[in-house]
Amino acid sequence: MQFARINDTTIHYQIIGALADKPVIVFSNSLGTDFRIWRDVVVRLAGDFAIVLYDKRGHGLSDIGQTPYTIEDHASDLAALLDLLSVRQAFICGLSVGGLIAQSLYKNRPDLVRALILSDTAHKIGTADSWNARIDKVKQDGIEPIADAILERWFTPAFRRPENIAFVGYRNMLIRQPAAGYAATCEAVRDADYTEAAKHIAVPTLCVVGDQDGSTPPDLVLSTAKLIANASYEVIRDCGHIPCVEQPAMLTEIIRAFAASVTEGERSP
Repeated sequence: MQFARINDTTIHYQIIGALADKPVIVFSNSLGTDFRIWRDVVVRLAGDFAIVLYDKRGHGLSDIGQTPYTIEDHASDLAALLDLLSVRQAFICGLSVGGLIAQSLYKNRPDLVRALILSDTAHKIGTADSWNARIDKVKQDGIEPIADAILERWFTPAFRRPENIAFVGYRNMLIRQPAAGYAATCEAVRDADYTEAAKHIAVPTLCVVGDQDGSTPPDLVLSTAKLIANASYEVIRDCGHIPCVEQPAMLTEIIRAFAASVTEGERSP
């Protein structure tokens, strides 16, 4: 395990592969998860990419840090981690709140971003009322009472079938996240609006979404893609909010094709 002191907060991260030898891809997780969600994508990309994984503050093995948070706080953590690792011009792949973090990183530190992969995310997610209700519930009772409702939006009925032991494991991941970090990140998402910032994204961008995503539905992700000049848009069939768990092979194929197109575009005169 690897840890770094970032912005007075201990951040858990992992590097796979030599950062100087291959194109670098950085994965930023969704709300209520840690970087283990990327495992089945990482094993497919390892060897062709150098990979940076990390737990954002308030999640996984990272510190909760000082609350409340903003998305800019999360992006500042990521920027500082990449500076520490001497990473520049990386593919930044963000899922859900990780996609908001990716957008903020590009807005404030474009030197770190070669291209964006925005998975199951948007320029703005949810309403203040819906987030406030969730925040109040978590602060009062913790995550477990709302876990099943969240998981219905995350995963398809096929994945949630009782005999799927992986579903049980991902439920455990959700309910074992620190409630204070979860609530603080909910507040950050509630207050984030990258509608205008998205219009100024000038690096190659892929927007991808599961066709049964109940948290950031395809129409919402498409609306974000339309804000970004020349963004690509892909829908993954038989998939909910977390393609790296439900359809990792398809997501990996899409990422590979996108990365190849970016490389080819950079070579073109």
